[in-house]
Amino acid sequence: MVTEPTTNGNTTGKGQSAPDKMVRFDKVVKRFGDLVVLRELDFEVAPAEHVTLIGPSGSGKTTILRLLMTLEKINDGYIWVDGEPLWHMDQGGKLVPANEKYLRRMRPKMGMVFQQFNLFPNMKVLRNVTEAPIYSLGMSKDEAVQRGREILELVGLSDKVDSYPSQLSGGQQQRVAIARALAMNPKILLLDEVTSALDPELVAEVLNVLRDIAHTTEITILCVTHEMQFAKDISHRVMMFDHGQIVEYGPPEKIFSDPEHDRTKSFLRAVLEAR
Repeated sequence: MVTEPTTNGNTTGKGQSAPDKMVRFDKVVKRFGDLVVLRELDFEVAPAEHVTLIGPSGSGKTTILRLLMTLEKINDGYIWVDGEPLWHMDQGGKLVPANEKYLRRMRPKMGMVFQQFNLFPNMKVLRNVTEAPIYSLGMSKDEAVQRGREILELVGLSDKVDSYPSQLSGGQQQRVAIARALAMNPKILLLDEVTSALDPELVAEVLNVLRDIAHTTEITILCVTHEMQFAKDISHRVMMFDHGQIVEYGPPEKIFSDPEHDRTKSFLRAVLEAR
């Protein structure tokens, strides 16, 4: 297993997290029955860093995002988000499993864009974007609407605020889903194969919006994608996964141009041949 080095003297033990890390996985194990999906996984992501996870299907990439969104529970280890434990909470100086109230407080730190758009079909675009900030964050309707309009302009949909999802193309619906995630003002944006459900001609419009977000904001991004050029464009680091472990990691120019591990070489070769 490749374990990432901890730098600047910020080595931390169980029940602690380096204050300059936005995400930290500490010996995280995830199992589905007898299948071990993540095997004592260690890695860290700094604030405003963009990290892309690559690897074959079933290697654990999406599971990492789902654990961060609290859609799946960890079996062992610790996850830290913005200096706080995610799946545990402090009780009398000890970390114990988090209750639902604690998880509700932590969830707004993350915003996730899924493969499927999952928009509310009976709500217009603007309401799809404002619903969660109003009811989950307690934002006033006026503030939510103002922010919603600003974000829809950011994703190039300011002229679609009164449209229903059924009146939009797949690319436009995914851009609404991106706007909905950003409307919660998350510290971390999680992207799970966001173009895999789109027709090829619609992929570019979504990736261009995400490039703009990556290059013009300070949001931390964890991205799972098979779009290798996109990964090159937005990433500070790329991590290659296989069987729930990090095979190798490094800057995109290194991973894509001169990978060291045979598994990385064979995976990239297969992805390029499939294009």
